[in-house]
Amino acid sequence: MDNSRSITGRDGRVIFLVGAAHFLSHYYFFVLPPLLPLLKVEFDVSYTALGLAITVFNAVSLVAQPPAGFLVDRLGAAKPLIAGVALGSLAFAGMGMLPSYWALIGFAGLAGLANSVYHPSDYAILSASISSDRMGRAFSLHTFAGFAGGAAAPLATALALQYGDWRWALWLAAAMGAIVLLMLLAGRASLIDERATRHAVAETRRAPDAVGLRLLFSKPILMCFAFFVLISISAGGLSGFGVVAFVNLHDMALSQAQLALTIYLVGNAVGILVGGIIADRTAHHERVAMIGFVATAGIIFLVGVGTWPAFGVIGAMAVAGLLFGMIMPSRDMLVRAVTPHGQTGKVFGFVTAGFNVGGIMTPLLFGWVMDSGNPRLLFVLAPIFMLIAAGTVLATRAVQREAPAAAE
Repeated sequence: MDNSRSITGRDGRVIFLVGAAHFLSHYYFFVLPPLLPLLKVEFDVSYTALGLAITVFNAVSLVAQPPAGFLVDRLGAAKPLIAGVALGSLAFAGMGMLPSYWALIGFAGLAGLANSVYHPSDYAILSASISSDRMGRAFSLHTFAGFAGGAAAPLATALALQYGDWRWALWLAAAMGAIVLLMLLAGRASLIDERATRHAVAETRRAPDAVGLRLLFSKPILMCFAFFVLISISAGGLSGFGVVAFVNLHDMALSQAQLALTIYLVGNAVGILVGGIIADRTAHHERVAMIGFVATAGIIFLVGVGTWPAFGVIGAMAVAGLLFGMIMPSRDMLVRAVTPHGQTGKVFGFVTAGFNVGGIMTPLLFGWVMDSGNPRLLFVLAPIFMLIAAGTVLATRAVQREAPAAAE
């Protein structure tokens, strides 16, 4: 295995195309929140009513994603991915062209349905298309592209608002979807999935739903699902409520607290890229995840219980972000290791739905924590969830032999 080889040629094209789709997926997650103050005035409704649009987007995506995984394994990954990008682009264009509250809700549901295909399609294509000695880096670049999309959305929205109203921001999102759609259509021949082998096609046609449901409720896959839920809660708690907690605990200025969170997120992104290199150089992905979780949990706990100056909090969060990001490619490699050949769409469609479950639980849990007047508890609970996630990694490894062997 030559881990020094750069990602070029067909592997590079596949990663670029799938990464562009993942960029778009995360971009769409963050288009509506910056527009809420403008939409409140436009439609004369409450923030609670507007929040329903975001809830509908996430709920539809959560419910539709596991079935989308079955669809990917049955039809192939390229068709659902292309259809999802097209539907998402139409949904955001519709929000801008039919400016009414209930149209917003309806199109948010369509956008959520479109979003459901990204993870199962992306992972099915990457798992089947990329050379095994580059898989860790492929997963890391895929995750990094999603982070970049989430970061780009508020900036692009702000730019659109400089030249027009909120409709322009939605039309810009639709235009970006159209660009990605054209890219996928042009590169369609490169989007190969596991159905490319006769064996996989035969196995998929042989009672795929029954086999898939038994697989999804097997111990390794349930452990992977729990893993995604737990890291979603811990990461969401820090990113959603960290700024308020920093201000209250360490008497930091708001700008300093925001910088600490920004540095943490930048550390995440850098760590993801470093983690991809590490994942390609080791077969012991559970060790990488364990070390990352334990070290990150320790740092976050110390930030919460100690008395830190502002520069100390910022430095500690940078290190914590780097370590937490390094876990991500090994996380994906662990899931792939317990996934049978031809079942990647349904497995990743199911386990990554854990992000949505965690996203629903996190605001309620940590909102209660902050309302209780004890922000220090944030830095206790987030590490606890990280350590429990580390436990699911060990459990996954322990029962891995019970799962069908994954094809390389």
